[in-house]
Amino acid sequence: MPAGSAGSVPAPAETRSSSWGDLRVRVLSALVLAPLALAGIWFGAAFWMALVLLAALGLTAEWLALCAQPAPSPPALAVFFAVAAATLLTGAGLAQAGLAVLGGGAAVAAIVATPPGNAEPVWRRAALLAFGTFYIGLASVALVWLRDDAGTGPGGGAGTAAGRDNILFLVLVIWASDIGAYLAGRLLGGPKLAPAISPGKTWSGAAGGLVAAIAAGIAVADTAGAATALHAGLIAAGLGLVAQGGDLLESFLKRQFRVKDSSRLIPGHGGLFDRLDGVLTAAPAAAVLALSLGRGVLLWT
Repeated sequence: MPAGSAGSVPAPAETRSSSWGDLRVRVLSALVLAPLALAGIWFGAAFWMALVLLAALGLTAEWLALCAQPAPSPPALAVFFAVAAATLLTGAGLAQAGLAVLGGGAAVAAIVATPPGNAEPVWRRAALLAFGTFYIGLASVALVWLRDDAGTGPGGGAGTAAGRDNILFLVLVIWASDIGAYLAGRLLGGPKLAPAISPGKTWSGAAGGLVAAIAAGIAVADTAGAATALHAGLIAAGLGLVAQGGDLLESFLKRQFRVKDSSRLIPGHGGLFDRLDGVLTAAPAAAVLALSLGRGVLLWT
């Protein structure tokens, strides 16, 4: 992501070689992470929950580091406990209890928040800890709840659990949006989408991501044979837009913390927040849609 912000000295223009310089590392990282995620989706709710829990705890650690909140402190422990307990309770079929614990943990973290060295107002530290708890926890709960649906969607046969298919639809749409935006932005360039928030993002990238998300959604629905291309495309477009909004939100948050990446955990991508920013917003949106449709129903029907 290019450095700089509105009103600052413009960063040097990217050359074609530097623009694509991180592609090899990104591809190698994806070749490791993508099969792991797909295996988690395919092999069952328990395997998926363990994967989501691991990612959620990693995201929590990154968020606390961004907030400069020491990990052994009471506020940090409250956030870790809330996110982990909410995920596990949802996996046990107690999503409502999980949400209640999430809210309670956010409240406790905010109440006991103490800025290190009193370097910032207490209210700001409390707001950051509470926001991070919900930001990570809601997505974690949504991902586990969506996968934990053994119902059979319309047009499905034996072994076509709606939860597995819905998560697969969601993940592939988000991945396609991310890849499409990256490639279109690099190839076409053009006007910046939100230079004050993320100088590297362009309108061409946003359009490319949206087109790729729609194509992926239609492909998944066509494979399942359970919806019209128009309906599947509209649902995929909505989720793709929400995912892109999550990308911008994460860019905004990083600017507030004055960092380029949330961490250096994943070569070519940065941290978990950099890789999962779209998931953090699109997963709760998909869960709300699934809740309105009812259990056992595919998202794109």
